[in-house]
Amino acid sequence: MSRVAEPILHADLDAFYASVEALKDPSLVGKPVVVGGAGSRGVVVSASYEARAFGVRSAMPAVRARRLCPNAVFLPPDFDAYKAHSNRFREILLAVTPLVEPISLDEAFLDVSGAMLLFGQPLEIAATIRREVAAEVGIRCSVGVGPNKLIAKLASKQAKPDGLVLIRADEVEAFLDPLPSRALWGVGEKTVETLSRLGIRMVGDLARTSPAVLGRLIGEQHARDLQDLARGIDESPVVPYEPPKSVSHEETFAADLDAEEDLLREILALSQRVGARLREDGYRARTVVLKVRLANFTTLTRSRTMPAPTDVAADIYHVARELYRGLPGARRRVRLLGVQATGLVPAGEEQLALLRSERWGDVERAVDRIEQRFGRGAAKPAALLDRHHQR
Repeated sequence: MSRVAEPILHADLDAFYASVEALKDPSLVGKPVVVGGAGSRGVVVSASYEARAFGVRSAMPAVRARRLCPNAVFLPPDFDAYKAHSNRFREILLAVTPLVEPISLDEAFLDVSGAMLLFGQPLEIAATIRREVAAEVGIRCSVGVGPNKLIAKLASKQAKPDGLVLIRADEVEAFLDPLPSRALWGVGEKTVETLSRLGIRMVGDLARTSPAVLGRLIGEQHARDLQDLARGIDESPVVPYEPPKSVSHEETFAADLDAEEDLLREILALSQRVGARLREDGYRARTVVLKVRLANFTTLTRSRTMPAPTDVAADIYHVARELYRGLPGARRRVRLLGVQATGLVPAGEEQLALLRSERWGDVERAVDRIEQRFGRGAAKPAALLDRHHQR
């Protein structure tokens, strides 16, 4: 079989979080649904296409989203449900090829070069993936097919919602030229402004600009990289799943917190979530990082490496608590707190922790089993029982 010139797929679930919420509650189908945006400081995590028709977009402040679409249904994120649906999506992709590079819960690149003898041409494979995702996950999936990751990604964006687009190798120039320059990777708002001063607004303009002129404007290496992309050249391979480098949770509060008792209770809750994630994913962490954003938007981060890796929330909390108490100043108004575990190692490769940690670990693993059976929050430390009531 001759080598196919378009072996890369980009599969992307449409309005993923909002679509999962509609699966959980079919009465939401066809309605404007916004995930996230709770409280005056919340931001939109995802929006259904019905909400997007009103101008609602991800990362938009909740206040603006409510003004644009006052009849929208606002829902808190349910990451357990999203992860479960994402896992089914990933299983479908891995049944085609082991060369699957997850980008997030709802999108991934595939290299199907070695799968065509079994499953047909890339376009056929893409169509099969879309059918199976619709049948087994219950969510629409848009797929782009192209000669490399850049083109496949841009093709899937064009395919949305619920579509399939193939860009052949000899169609790349015609496909890229009329796109805005910001469509390329590495072109942010600042670069768009810089390019605009030269009259470069479209990808085709960028591809035809003198390298010397462009290099003086944005730097020689950046210029070379962008012109390669503008000509459809992207040699980055599809990289299969890599272990996570960190696990983190953070929370922005509806009202600033300033009492140490309340702040330590929030740090405990975040540590519990980080520890549960570590155990679920089979990792232990060497380093704890605390993130504190003050009311004036100053962000403080502190970290400490522990003597031995751990997946026990009590250990993580102990370190995070001491990091908080070591911050400069006395009483402070806090807008956001975050706890992160880094320096991850597979749990099976480490020696057993100290007896105290193992006892706490046994308790926390028992809590994990209770929550798996009865739902998140079915068991928790007594210190967290009145957390939401006090807030």
